[in-house]
Amino acid sequence: MKKTLSLLLLAFTLLTCVSAPTVSADTISDKELTITFTHDLHSYIDTREFKEDGKLVQSGGFAKIATIINETREKDPDTLVLDGGDFAMGTLFQTVFDTQAVELRMLGLLGYDAVTLGNHEFDYSSIGLANMFDAALNSGDPVPAMTISNIDWENSTDEDAKTLKNSMESYGVKDYMIVDKGGVKVAIFGLLGDDAIECAPNSGLEFHNYVDSAKEIVKIIKSEEDPDIIVCLSHSGTSETPKYSEDEILAKEVPEIDIIISGHTHSTHEEAINIGSTNIFSSGEYGKNLGVINLKQNSKGRWDVENYDLVPVNEDVKADEEVLEKIEEYRDYVNEFLKEYGFTDYEEIIAYSPFDFTDLREMNENHIDQAIGHLIADSIIHGIKEAEGDDYIPVDVSIVPVGTIRAAFKEGPISIADAYEVMSLGIGADGTIGYPIGSVYLTGKELKTVAEVDASITSIMPASQLYNTGLHYNFNPNRIILNRSTDVILVNEEGEEVEIENDKLYRVVSDLYSAQMLGAVMDKSKGILAIIPKDADGNPIEDFNECIVYNKDGSEAKEWYALASYLQSFDEVDGLPTIPDQYAMSQDRKVREDSKNIIRLVRSPNKISLIIVGVILLIIALLVLAIYLIVSKVKKRKRANLSH
Repeated sequence: MKKTLSLLLLAFTLLTCVSAPTVSADTISDKELTITFTHDLHSYIDTREFKEDGKLVQSGGFAKIATIINETREKDPDTLVLDGGDFAMGTLFQTVFDTQAVELRMLGLLGYDAVTLGNHEFDYSSIGLANMFDAALNSGDPVPAMTISNIDWENSTDEDAKTLKNSMESYGVKDYMIVDKGGVKVAIFGLLGDDAIECAPNSGLEFHNYVDSAKEIVKIIKSEEDPDIIVCLSHSGTSETPKYSEDEILAKEVPEIDIIISGHTHSTHEEAINIGSTNIFSSGEYGKNLGVINLKQNSKGRWDVENYDLVPVNEDVKADEEVLEKIEEYRDYVNEFLKEYGFTDYEEIIAYSPFDFTDLREMNENHIDQAIGHLIADSIIHGIKEAEGDDYIPVDVSIVPVGTIRAAFKEGPISIADAYEVMSLGIGADGTIGYPIGSVYLTGKELKTVAEVDASITSIMPASQLYNTGLHYNFNPNRIILNRSTDVILVNEEGEEVEIENDKLYRVVSDLYSAQMLGAVMDKSKGILAIIPKDADGNPIEDFNECIVYNKDGSEAKEWYALASYLQSFDEVDGLPTIPDQYAMSQDRKVREDSKNIIRLVRSPNKISLIIVGVILLIIALLVLAIYLIVSKVKKRKRANLSH
């Protein structure tokens, strides 16, 4: 009996040992995680009015975002709250970015667990960003943890970079961080993608490639931390064009990443982009949606998406009262800034638009002339005239790239906040918010190249699409690239057409950033297109700060203020300056021709097109010669065979 019992016990023990691996904690997990996230908030602290599908809707705002986050935490107290960068730069709240750090303090008030930096956080330069970190700490308010992993500090050696590094260390910025959420060990790291790095020329920093950095960070995390999940806050973005979809590339190259919160391209993905075991999420811009993700760990240790929602931050969401009170406090800071420019309040009405302007998205998608571009280009000349007064030097061309236009006016009253949002980017050499107006000189030949940049490069780089005053031309996207613009002429302030002289110098104005980018065209085009900004004597400009236009009191002439002032200069209707009917539609300063008529396609060839055609003809000639030689050789072989 004892022997039989012993055998039974042995059999049971063996059976248990064999069965154990199928039920161990190593292969089956009951771990779950809820993530809420935003990105590309762009200082939209307060709820704003947007036009969607022809209707005005109240959208965004931190007070409403707070309500949704709190409701999510009621369901899961261990909810992880994240932001993917570009939390700054876009509204008047950014004007106190480096003194009050409103955006960062607001993220802290809402209890964000981790955020990363986007390219626009660097718009204030390294010193401005350092001041933002210092101001956030000095406020005594709660602030969120910060992570960014691909700054190359070894090669970022100037004094401003050192100052920023010290401020970031004091703040506690890390390459990565570990957060425990209900027993789930979460590793989080942030980074800037290659395109975002190019969009941060004021940073003064060097950066490592985002994929290389991610590989290195993930290797460290896995070897030293053994996390349950790896989350990347990637300010890199996605695109319908695979080679530009940096976060999809990241997911393929670094498959160990479980979750990518994808900012920078302002994308809205209602479903996750799944690549292997990596899921990519984007919730759109300006806090219009809050992303909510419910995850569950699977038997392989990776994470399945149980549910994913984009929760609209709209009029149906009640604003959190505590956050509203804080926003009112922050608005007082902004109003103090506005007083320096003669405005009294954030919501002060300065003009009226009797019509809607083209939505910003349509401006980016359709390479055609737009009235908002005309309005802004004209306002820059207005700003120059106000600044220079009796010393005004006539402007030949004013240029505005679509990439610097951040919003468009809708029908109705225009507040100073609305005007500011349209041209809200940048900082001046004086350290104050807003791009200053810059003045340079280009030859007539270079003006024609400007037209060609718009005509040919826009299809590759949509942000390079140009609007202007003074330069009129036609373009045909069916012509050979780099020879798509034709009939380029000048139209002076009296409305007279003027033939362009190739060797003559012409005065060109734009915001300072765009003036610098004109000078980068040669590098971008590998020397094929040449634009060299010059001073009035024709000398190449080495320091673009010397191009800044100043007011009589010595302050920089700001682009955003030029627009606001131009709006105020219009004739009044019912007591409000009203945008005139000339801006109700395009003025055909550039005309798109989709003709495939052979005469229209080949007329007015330039040197570049002749070279391209020559290369094509050479290739054809070589192919014909190769075919001829092959056929001749075959015929000789056949004749030789017949002779035998």
